[in-house]
Amino acid sequence: MFKLRTSRTRLAGVAATTVLAALSLTACGDGTGAKNEGAGTSTSTNSSSDVVPAVSVATPRPSGSASATASTVSKNSSGSTGSGSTTARSKRTVRTPAPKATATAGKPITCEGSNTRTVAAPLTRPVNHMLLTVTNTGSRTCYLYGYPAVQFTDAQSVPPVIEASQPQAVVTLQPGESGYASVSLSATDGSGTDGRTVKSLAVHFFGRSLSGSVGAAAHPSLPAKGVYIDDSLKVSYWQQSMDDALDW
Repeated sequence: MFKLRTSRTRLAGVAATTVLAALSLTACGDGTGAKNEGAGTSTSTNSSSDVVPAVSVATPRPSGSASATASTVSKNSSGSTGSGSTTARSKRTVRTPAPKATATAGKPITCEGSNTRTVAAPLTRPVNHMLLTVTNTGSRTCYLYGYPAVQFTDAQSVPPVIEASQPQAVVTLQPGESGYASVSLSATDGSGTDGRTVKSLAVHFFGRSLSGSVGAAAHPSLPAKGVYIDDSLKVSYWQQSMDDALDW
């Protein structure tokens, strides 16, 4: 009984050992397989994770096309700039140069009736005086030489000039500018002789030599009632400013 039980016990032990060994082998195999599968899964997962970012990076990688677009835009911009430069150069090329001035275009001329406008205005101060204003209506600078050679109505000679009124320089009129001269019509103390009323006036202009009149005469209008003159009649030199003319 004891031996049999022992044999059975041994058999049971051997069987248990066998089962345990089988289980151990199976567990080991399962463990290895699990590990291998885990590794494979892990590898697969890693591969997937590697692929997914790659795909997501590649998908927006139309940034590469954006770069190409930027590059194209840059080329277009630079091409446009180049085109602008070419256009600018073309404009510069086709621009018509200003015509050259002729040799006499800027050369000053003598002021006279055809290139000026003359106004005669009687003054209250100084008394018995009249102011002549000559304005350059031409396109070129003109010189007012000497003094006005005034001729009232049918006078046969021109009145004398007040020598003290001579300016230091010739009066120069740019287009649109004016020069002035005063005319003393009669003596303020009544000492003048041959007094008379005149209703017309001609103003002649001297040339540089002051030897005679040049160009056309001016014919400024006088007041309807005329102006009174006597043999004390005299004129000032042409002046650059009105104030200087009124001093005489």
